[in-house]
Amino acid sequence: MDPQRLGDARMSNGNVVTRRERVFDLPLDLLTMEESVDLCHHLVGERGHWRADLNASIVLAALEDTKLRQYVEASAISNADGQSIVWASRILGVPAPERVSGIDLFLELIRHAPERGDRVYLLGARDDVVHAVAEDFISRGVNVVGYRNGYWTADEESGVVEAIASAKPELLFLALPSPQKEHFVLRNKDQLGVGLVFGVGGSFDVISGRLKRAPLWVQKLGLEWCYRFAQEPRRLLKRYLVGNTRFVLLTLKTRFGRS
Repeated sequence: MDPQRLGDARMSNGNVVTRRERVFDLPLDLLTMEESVDLCHHLVGERGHWRADLNASIVLAALEDTKLRQYVEASAISNADGQSIVWASRILGVPAPERVSGIDLFLELIRHAPERGDRVYLLGARDDVVHAVAEDFISRGVNVVGYRNGYWTADEESGVVEAIASAKPELLFLALPSPQKEHFVLRNKDQLGVGLVFGVGGSFDVISGRLKRAPLWVQKLGLEWCYRFAQEPRRLLKRYLVGNTRFVLLTLKTRFGRS
């Protein structure tokens, strides 16, 4: 399926319900959480697709990383993963209906997986973390057909891809950092044979209990990044404080540059 066609229309019970727009010259699908779940289920049946998660960090990185931009452009679904993208989309005149966070969409697909019979593969994070997530999902009736940590050498990568392809999952969830995960998918997209590849960032750490997620009221205010920063300040200092400032300036430049 042509990914740009999905920008024009999303199929749900045969009805066209949304469109694809562009923000910062990147594709953004104007989808609610419910619509995103439906579209992911539709894509799983076709195979060979992946989801892009648009947030401030990805937008800034895509300005310099052509492979990352290629990944986003070729995505079959591109969500407003960060609240910053929702706010920016409204300022730029193509308002996203809501934030569709990766972890929430991930857990919705997991919730539906047992009834749909979707096979799931988990890739990324530390051994103990991904093992804990796999055990949790299996206890919920999810058919986890394989999992492994996110650490391998270049020589080992073909074996990692072969293991995934042999398991024939409908859903591959990648807990790898950007741009590592995007580059991995682009290198191996023809060999993976997966229905839908889905990057989940640090979601495995949250589900396993290694990290805590922000309370719901913090999420609703769009300040979940502050909560994450408080837990890992050294790792996230540059990404959030420097990156968010750059993103605000980029949004203002894009907005007033159109006038």
